[in-house]
Order: sequence, then C-alpha cells, then structure tokens
Amino acid sequence: MLLSVLYIIGITAEAMTGALSAGRKKMDWFGVMLVASATAIGGGTVRDILLGHYPLGWVENPEFLVITCVAGVVTTGVYKWVIKLKGLFIRLDALGLIVFSIIGTKVAMGMGLHEVICVVSALVTGVFGGLLRDLICRQQPLVLHDELYASVALVASVLYLALLKFGVNDVTSTIITLVVGYLLRMAAVRFKWRLPSFHLEAENSIH
Repeated sequence: MLLSVLYIIGITAEAMTGALSAGRKKMDWFGVMLVASATAIGGGTVRDILLGHYPLGWVENPEFLVITCVAGVVTTGVYKWVIKLKGLFIRLDALGLIVFSIIGTKVAMGMGLHEVICVVSALVTGVFGGLLRDLICRQQPLVLHDELYASVALVASVLYLALLKFGVNDVTSTIITLVVGYLLRMAAVRFKWRLPSFHLEAENSIH
C-alpha cells in the first residue's frame, strides 16, 4: 500500500517535470502527454519488455497512463507554479527514484530472476524514464552526467536485497531503503556528488 501511494505521487511528479521539458521544446498537447508519460512510466515499460513481464504495468492499470497524461496537460496551465516549487519536485523525484528502484527489484524477484538481474531491473525502472524524456526532447541525458542518480538506484536495490537476505521483513526493508536512498540522493544534490567523468580533450588518430 505504501509503495502504491508513493508510486502514484512519483509518476505524477515525473510527468509534470516531463511536461516542462516538452514545453521548452514548444510541443503541442499530444507531445506534452507523450513526454510526460515516457518520463513517468517509460522506465517500467522498458523493464517489462526486457524481462518479458506482461501485461505491461500501464496496460494492466490504465489509470497510471491517465494520471500521467492529465498531469502533463495540467502542467501546461500551472507551469509557473511548478517551476517555483522546483525544490519540492527535486525531493519528489528523489523519492520516486527509490520507489521505482524497489518496484523494479520486486518485479524481477517475483519472476525468480538472479540478484544481478534484479539490480539491473531497478536501474532500468528508475533511470530509463529520464533517458526517454531527454532522447525525445533531443537533449543530453541528465542521468548520465548530473549528480549521482543511476548510482543511487543501484545502491537502493542492493540495500533492499541485502536486507531481505538478512531476514528483515519486507515492510521494514522497504522503509529503510526509502529513507537511506532518499537521503543519499538529496545529499548528492546538495553536495554535487558525481562519479568520475571521462572527458576526451581531443581525438588522436591511432595508426
């Protein structure tokens, strides 16, 4: 129940941030709904396709698709308010990332897949929505060069699996993972934590 409520909050916030990206590219309402939905539920869709987990989440629960589309369109009318509340949306995005990571892990676990695949499932669920948004809007994927993001999804998934492995019940494991993952992501934003980057200064011909 906790994850379900947080998931709805998460996809709503993600859809609204996705709509802002569409607005910066001057898209029409269809484009706004497409980008909003891709941002919010794209990660889960890619995960389900890769793992062969059917029906897709939004096909089984069409209300999720409706929520993202409505959130996207609503954003076109209240975008100034959304922009002013940027800090709140960063926090909701951090929470959503952890929720998506836990759900991705649980989906793979439910299919009886190896722990490594469970972690990959968490990464795809948490990160691919943002990747799809940036690809559709033709901008550099933020999750690949911004503060720790994909790494947080990985840590959250590993922590959740480890807690379960040590006999901690699911509810407690979920809450601990939510708190630790959220604090890690917010610390990364606050202190600008990043992974080492590979910067190619100039291309040299190799003969």
